[in-house]
Amino acid sequence: MKTSTLLKTGTVGVIVSALCCFTPVLVFILGAAGLAAWVGYLDYVLMPALLFFVGLLIYAVNRKSKTQCGINADCKTGGYQTSKGDES
Repeated sequence: MKTSTLLKTGTVGVIVSALCCFTPVLVFILGAAGLAAWVGYLDYVLMPALLFFVGLLIYAVNRKSKTQCGINADCKTGGYQTSKGDES
């Protein structure tokens, strides 16, 4: 899967899960749809979903940072390596 797709999926998943966990958005939606009995089971689904999407987002950011390191890049410090003649 492409890194950009993973990053987008993780970001959208975290935002939706956080909205549903920390605000009563899902409670109102389920109540309006006549499915208020499901509200008691939301904690069993939303917290693992939030943790999954946070993990996916961390993985995508880590993968993206590894792919951006080129041949001349110093990935440990974030700077570029200097050539032998540029030492001062």
